[in-house]
Amino acid sequence: MDPKVGVTHSDGIQAEIPNGHAREKPALKTSDLDILTSVRTLFPLEATPGLISLLAGKPNPSTFPFTSFSFTARSPVDPTSETVLNIEGSDLTRSLQYGETSGLPSLVNWIHGLQEFSHGRKRNEGWAVSMGSGSQDMIFKAVTALVNEGDSVFVESPVYAGVIPMFKNLNCDLVEIDTDAHGICSSSLRSILENWPVGKPKPKVLYTVPYGCNPTGMTATLERRKEVLRLAGEHDFLILEDDPYYYLYYGAAARPPSYFTLEKEEPEVGRVLRFDSLSKVLSAGIRIGFATGPKPILQAIDSHTATSNLQVSSLTQMIVFKLLDSWGYTGFKAHVERVSEFYRGKRDVFERAMHTHLAGLAEWSTPEAGMFFWFKLLVGSAEEGDSESIIREKAVERGVLALPGTVFLPNGQKTAYVRASFSITGEEDVEEAVKRLRQAILDARSV
Repeated sequence: MDPKVGVTHSDGIQAEIPNGHAREKPALKTSDLDILTSVRTLFPLEATPGLISLLAGKPNPSTFPFTSFSFTARSPVDPTSETVLNIEGSDLTRSLQYGETSGLPSLVNWIHGLQEFSHGRKRNEGWAVSMGSGSQDMIFKAVTALVNEGDSVFVESPVYAGVIPMFKNLNCDLVEIDTDAHGICSSSLRSILENWPVGKPKPKVLYTVPYGCNPTGMTATLERRKEVLRLAGEHDFLILEDDPYYYLYYGAAARPPSYFTLEKEEPEVGRVLRFDSLSKVLSAGIRIGFATGPKPILQAIDSHTATSNLQVSSLTQMIVFKLLDSWGYTGFKAHVERVSEFYRGKRDVFERAMHTHLAGLAEWSTPEAGMFFWFKLLVGSAEEGDSESIIREKAVERGVLALPGTVFLPNGQKTAYVRASFSITGEEDVEEAVKRLRQAILDARSV
């Protein structure tokens, strides 16, 4: 990897980041933001035995009205069995107070162990973990730290719609990399890199969702992942591995290893910044995700947290820790395997309805993870190649909602593709919804 350079971030924190991958910012004079960051970096010292802290303006916990919390949770092995978990004593005190920017230490430590358990990465390999208010929060802060105004960035296409505004707000040149049912087309990426204009800086990051991609439902194959990693080393860019559906894999073959796992086999590590979410397997409303990757980049993300939302809620972190700690890693594995089987069943129900009602009217690949079908409408008229009016007008008139594929294309071009989610809808409603989609397509064909 290139030599490292010192970078001053928007919050005044200095970090050593691989050359070319830090968002360069001028040094700032001391400000309220610098002071706030400095205060939070000293929080861990308050635990030093014998040290008297006059540091932070923490509210006195004796003024808080809460005396305990308890909740019940289903067993990861036997859903009919429930356990009562309590938050009280010193755990309650921590839950109600300001905490560390990077996350509740007990939860951060548990997640470190989870990354070892799930991805085979050891703690002495130069990576760290930080908690966020969902993985989207961490992605935004990573983009803010790594990408300059006007930079070129690689994005898989179609791409998760939630990241498009992040890059467009920075006036980035979004370089779209084709995808298919096997993931990012690494040959397309290589061709773009090898024919990159002389004198124009190459992108510093590649954004991808490698399992059950939103919107396409694709899961990248092992061969594609390895080739993308090789290209990252050859052309010096970081892989932003957004992986909220990693634990929702239900393919017939063994789960392909993550980019975070695979980079151990490369000549050097530190090119993968991974984002995980607990939204899909524990609770969407609890808003907890985490980033894993090179320590300097995690420090930059933490500095943005310190100057924006300070930290993830201490209480929700403690709830999650109590649950995960009671399960252990094998219990967590049992839980997510049961969740993935649930979504396999939902997928199968939806695909049966598609075969019944959309045969000859649409084309699709069967997803192996996640919550989405990505299908191409076969209209056979002037509407061919554009699902927008069919989905936004004719489908709504027929009483069914879905998303036209143009939402997921950075340049907003027309496309015949549609995204449909099968995560919540019951079997009878799925049958009726797909039947209504059929009628909407036939309406378009009759025009």
